[in-house]
Amino acid sequence: MKSLWDDNEAQKYQNNPLAMRVYTSQLLGSSQDLVLHGGGNTSVKIDNLLYVKGSGWNLDTIEKEGFPAVDLDVLKEMATRKSLTDTQMVAGQREAMVDKSAPNPSIEAILHAIIPFNYVDHTHADAVVTITNTPNGKKMIQDLYGENMLVIDYVMPGFILAKKIYDETRNVDWATLDGIILLNHGVFTFDDNAQIAYEKMIKIVTQAETFLGNLSVDEVDCSLTEDQIEMLETRISHLRRADVIAAIIDTKEACYFSKLKNIDEIVNKGPLTPEHVIRTKSFPMIAKRDLNKDLENFIQGYKQYFFEHAKDETMLDLAPRWAVIKNRGVVVFGTNEQENQILSDIISHTINAILKAEKLGGWRSLRRKDIFDMEYWELEQAKLRKNK
Repeated sequence: MKSLWDDNEAQKYQNNPLAMRVYTSQLLGSSQDLVLHGGGNTSVKIDNLLYVKGSGWNLDTIEKEGFPAVDLDVLKEMATRKSLTDTQMVAGQREAMVDKSAPNPSIEAILHAIIPFNYVDHTHADAVVTITNTPNGKKMIQDLYGENMLVIDYVMPGFILAKKIYDETRNVDWATLDGIILLNHGVFTFDDNAQIAYEKMIKIVTQAETFLGNLSVDEVDCSLTEDQIEMLETRISHLRRADVIAAIIDTKEACYFSKLKNIDEIVNKGPLTPEHVIRTKSFPMIAKRDLNKDLENFIQGYKQYFFEHAKDETMLDLAPRWAVIKNRGVVVFGTNEQENQILSDIISHTINAILKAEKLGGWRSLRRKDIFDMEYWELEQAKLRKNK
């Protein structure tokens, strides 16, 4: 991965930490291999305030207004509590905000607060997460980065993650750490210098990209008929209670992916990173010959998934967000061009990650229960509704 740092541009912000935070955040956001559509978060500490990415902002276009200021001491105190519900966390963070009209702070604000450096960067880097999403991923990550990388098993983002890292780092010398890798989730880097924090992220991701190597797939033929597409649009629109538009992902990787013999098994092993599930659902429709029957299989499969894990949640709509048409290609179904672009980007990155992971021993993301908890997490659902 190439560093986009520009000394001449950065010089403009040397005496303005928040402006520098905007600059390096946009550098991170400019690469879809690091973050996609609202993913990732960044922060800077200034005069005992944490300026952290606000809900609803994308890193590639974020401005100063996208960083609500939150009392640092309040956030640090929240990390010491034994438990905190999502509602309590959000209310506590809002109460600690300087400007109550600003957007909600990131759900990772507490974690950013307890990392004892001025600049903190968090991405969902494809290459790193791809390695972790394999049966032997944790060991490969530990071998690749060594003892100065803090490797954390997956837990839910927000307070649970912040509390876990708070507990595990009480006796850690933070100055010895190169970063934090959250298995199946992403990467944190940090430093008192914005450039160093950014360059650490680039170095970590480059190591992972080098380890994975380039993806090369054979050119294969794929073809989808208009009748197939129209039928699926009609049926899925009914399920979603909104008109959907089909969009074909026409890359050679997507075509190759649709022809994998074990595709049915692979796509049921989870998303690239958990927050994608609020866009894509937990798994796609697999279409073979009888599209009506195949869609019904998806519906029944989703119902089974829901009832296996639900407590008091209300089931979401039963419409698939994407489909693998076996031996024919991959299609996404959004209600408008913007949603189709988001789905296409996420699924394209997921396909590439899966194809690389399969060469490392197989794709394995999260347990179904963890995926369900994210898909039906109150805070993530609120974020999705806000971004519509």
